[in-house]
Parts: sequence; C-alpha cells; structure tokens
Amino acid sequence: MYEKTYPQKRFLITLDFLQKHLSTNEVILDLGVSNPLSHLMKEKGFEVINTNGEDLDDDCSALNKASYQAVTAFEIVEHLLNPYTILKNVQADKVFISVPLRLWFAKAYQSKTDPWDRHYHEFEAWQLDWLLQKAGFEIVDSLKFTHPVKKFGIRPLLRWFTPRYYLVYAKKVNSN
Repeated sequence: MYEKTYPQKRFLITLDFLQKHLSTNEVILDLGVSNPLSHLMKEKGFEVINTNGEDLDDDCSALNKASYQAVTAFEIVEHLLNPYTILKNVQADKVFISVPLRLWFAKAYQSKTDPWDRHYHEFEAWQLDWLLQKAGFEIVDSLKFTHPVKKFGIRPLLRWFTPRYYLVYAKKVNSN
C-alpha cells in the first residue's frame, strides 16, 4: 500500500492520518521550519504555517503569534528538552504528533556532524500518551508503524517487524 522507501512511507502514512482527522479548512501551525512534509501537506490543500527555527525550549512565543486550529509536531517533540511546556502553551484544541519509538536494539539518535540534531527523548507509546494527558489532551486516535531500511544485518531485519514510529491525534480536554 505504501512505498517502502524513507521518507515516503512515513509521509504517506502521516498524510493519510491527517486527512482522516482534519479538514483542509483548518489552519495548521507546524512546529519546525518548512520541510518536505509541510510542503506535501500544502500540496494536499492544508494551510500550513511553520515556526521559524527558534529554540522552542527557550522561546515558545511562536505558539501565540498566529491564528490556527491545529498543531502538528512530526518528529519534533523528541528534540525538545521540555515538550510539556510547548504542549501547555498550544492555543489549538487539536494536536498531531509523531515520534520515533524507543527501540531496545538501537541507541538514541545523535548526529555525528550536527550538535543540535539529537534526540533528548525516544518515547515508548505510553510515555507520549502520558505527556499529552498531563498537558491536558486526550488521545483520539493513534497508529504505530514500521520503518524498514534496505540494509543487511540483524537491526535492519528487526526494523521490518518492529514499529519505529508512533503517530497520535489528541484533543484538548475541556477544563470547564
């Protein structure tokens, strides 16, 4: 059903999930700079506003600068030291988040060339669910999926069967 190459498979699954739950009439604030996935979202008719690459751990004012109905954070939350603060400051009732799952057979990702490209968190699904719940959201739908790679070895083989990504749609719980 999905092309098995990276990142196309991940993008197609994410777009299908987004289209299932969000109207193209709703404005999306996508955390992170404009990227291939946000361009595909626009091609599918979504109105997408991206943040400008600011360090959201230090400055989450971008969450208050635009009018939006949903927030997307696709492979962003794991790079934040404090994703809870970001989620508490979201001004929308809907969030869509995907994270790489913690794998027992692989260490947390850390770029060897870019000191900012590293994962402070690699979640188990229950941990992201708990974070969202604590920030005032309830899970509406979720999906785990694999991320096969075309390499030889035990770890690449395990990636064909072990879910690598967790995708979540959550709504803000009314505090009234």
